[in-house]
Amino acid sequence: MNRPPPTQNAVALAYQTGDTAPTVVAKGRGLIAEQIISRAREHGVFVHESKEMVALLMQVDLDRHIPPALYRVVAELLAWLYHIDAIKHTGEKGPKPRP
Repeated sequence: MNRPPPTQNAVALAYQTGDTAPTVVAKGRGLIAEQIISRAREHGVFVHESKEMVALLMQVDLDRHIPPALYRVVAELLAWLYHIDAIKHTGEKGPKPRP
């Protein structure tokens, strides 16, 4: 039996210095998810693929901070992204944070 491919989901987070936590600024399924991913890539925003994390973040309302249960995993991801960005801009390789 042929099954249709699973519907893609996407969630976009934004974090500003001084915020208590990252905020869900966009989320969607199917075509909307594809647009979120496409626009992120067009603007040079890193796209991290984790079905488990997306499933949890899809439960957060738009314009709401992520729940405390996700602080650690999102913080580790952000630290890793800042590290990658620093390497891109300086070419220096320091200690590698855990992904």
